[in-house]
Order: sequence, then C-alpha cells, then structure tokens
Amino acid sequence: MKITRNIMDVLSERGFIKQTVRKEELYKLLGSQSVPFYIGFDPTADSLHVGHFMQLMVMSYMQKAGHKPIVLIGGGTAKIGDPSGRSDMRQMMTDETIRHNCECFKKQMSKFFTFDGDNAAVMVNNADWLDGLNYIKFIRDIGANFSVNQMLTAECFKTRMEKGLSFLEFNYMLMQAYDFLYLYETYGCLLECGGDDQWSNILAGADLIRRKKGKDAYAMTFQLLTTSEGKKMGKTQKGAVWLDPEKTSPYEFYQYWRNTADEDVEKCMKLLTYLPLEEIEEFCRYKDERMNVAKSKLAYELTKIVHGEQEAELAQKQALAAFGGDGENMPSRTIAADCTNILDIMVAVGACKSKSEARNLIAGGGVRVDEEKIDDIAYCVSGDKLKSGFVLHKGKKMHIKVTVG
Repeated sequence: MKITRNIMDVLSERGFIKQTVRKEELYKLLGSQSVPFYIGFDPTADSLHVGHFMQLMVMSYMQKAGHKPIVLIGGGTAKIGDPSGRSDMRQMMTDETIRHNCECFKKQMSKFFTFDGDNAAVMVNNADWLDGLNYIKFIRDIGANFSVNQMLTAECFKTRMEKGLSFLEFNYMLMQAYDFLYLYETYGCLLECGGDDQWSNILAGADLIRRKKGKDAYAMTFQLLTTSEGKKMGKTQKGAVWLDPEKTSPYEFYQYWRNTADEDVEKCMKLLTYLPLEEIEEFCRYKDERMNVAKSKLAYELTKIVHGEQEAELAQKQALAAFGGDGENMPSRTIAADCTNILDIMVAVGACKSKSEARNLIAGGGVRVDEEKIDDIAYCVSGDKLKSGFVLHKGKKMHIKVTVG
C-alpha cells in the first residue's frame, strides 16, 4: 500500500496528531520531499507491547508515504531513565541486555515497516554517541543552551518533582535533545515524533537544532492510546499485552481486542489498522449487538498485523468455537452488576451448586474467565469485563457467556 496524499492529512483524518510545531511549514515539507524522521524506544524489555502500537503504525504510514523512519533505541538514555509519566526511578540495564532487546524489537518492527528497499528504516542506538561523551564539553556545548527555570516547568518533570527528581534524570531532556541534533547532523533528520507525553523533550531538541545550527527542525506528537475513560490501553490483570507470542499468545492478543469497549472500537480501528475510513464507518454504524462484528474485525486485523494471517485466522476460529460459533449454541446467563466474585458468579450462572464446589474446581485448575486461568478464590471480574461480557469456562466442556442484566 503506497500513500500518495500528504501524510499529515492521512494522520489527521485517522485521529493521530495531537500537537505540531510550525504546522504549515511541516505540512509543505512532508508534501514536497522525503523526510527522515525518528521515534525513540526505550529497550526496557525484550518485547514491544500494545503501548508501542501507535508509534509503530505512525512509522508504517509515514514510510508508505515516502518518508524515512529512523528507529532510535535508547541504549544510552536507558542508563539514565526517562522521568516522563513516572513516579519512580527506572532500573539500570546492562549493555548485553540492551543489545538483546534491540534484536527482539527489530524483528517485531519488521511486521510494520521495512528495513530494506526504498526509504528503508534504520535502527540506531544512542549509546553509540552518548557513551563516549566528555561531560565537561557536553555541558559547555549543549547544557549552555538550556534554561533550568524553563525545564522545571516541563510536564515530564512534574510527577517526579513530588517524590524527588534526581540530577541523573534531570539530564534526560538534554540527552534526548542531543539525540535529535546528532540525527540531524548524521542522517539529515528533520522531524521527531512521539507520544504527547514527550512534547517537552521533543521541543527541546527542535530548539537545540535552531540554536546550534540556525536551521528549522520539527516536532509532531500523537495522542496516547487510551480508553474512552482515559485509562491506558494494553493492560490486563495479568499485566501488559505483549507483541511477543511467548508472552501473550495470539489467541490472548485476539481476545484482548475482541473485548474492546463499544465506544473505543472506531477509534482503535482508525489508529491501529489499515482499514479505509469508509469501511470503518460502515462497521461502526450500528451501536447495538452488531458492534460485535466490528470487534471481531478489529481483533482479526490487529492479530494479522502482529502475528500473521495464519495465526489471526486460527485465533478467530478458536474464539468462534469458544463462543459457540461452530454450530453450538453457547448458553448465556445474566448476573447482577454487584456479582463480581468468581465463587458467587459460578453459583449464580449454575456452573456449580455451591461455593464449596466452586472452590474445589478452582483449586484443581478447572476454571477460566475468557483465557485467564483462575487460581484465587478471591478473584473478582473487572468492571470492563462485566461491561463487555465474558466467557466462564468450567473444565473443557462447559462454556457460559456471562453478561450483566
């Protein structure tokens, strides 16, 4: 799929763009030439997760429009830690761990954009230029361009200021700004992109280029991937939803998106799939039980991007089977909104005659909620699951669709 329109129009229509600097100039630039741009990723795990999905899709769309992605791995800055959105200090990482994580990232990113051919993406590690910096020279050449008073007003520092911001972390903005300057000098990078929580850091880099080079550089941030209630997507009771199939199976990945709240489906389709807007509008036209078709389509498309068409089809078949889609009619039961404990639910829907029987089943490993194995008799179903409905599995033969009535 090649994009011939101005990429800012495409990203705006799909709801990506949150803030830009010198918007009109950037629009003309992106419409007139191939622009090298970069997005940074912290190598803090050996897999990307759903929280990275927006950035990966942006890089994919940008490359399809003829622009050159630069993947910056924060191997150097990871040794300091980005304070943005955090109330504690990140753990230090070894060079060996960072290298391993980079290799894992590149494999997963290749599902979204290419490191070969026209406008091939490149992956760089800022440890290559940060590790050898002379501190005195760096502070004289780079630090002199920053106002401490202005830095303290940045949103990225506010949360950490409450518990104590270390001088180590305070250097992070300077380091990220220097990254932009280095990529500008080395690769002709003109644009830094990222989540909107990175706005202050990205602006610092564009300003540093202007001060040091007397040239314009640009910034673009994107909305964070959140639910309609303002909560970050990509979290379950088991933790993050990973792109690595060993951490989150393709079926679990599919089910996560299949359980998306009705009001979030259209947004997710626009931001996280390649489906045309007209097709998305048609899928989300009806705000009733037909929204389940859109949810299945969303889950299938995202699973196909991350795990391939074969795994997406298998996950879809497994889901249909679990929900009685293979000719079986899955029994459906309703429960009260305040019935959240697993023991109460199992008795209420008739899966067990008593709480004692339910306890024994859980102890024997025979109970699942969707694909989550339940091993705690105090387990309570989350509000999101209650709202969207879930499947209670008793052993291998009893499957009950549970909704709030």
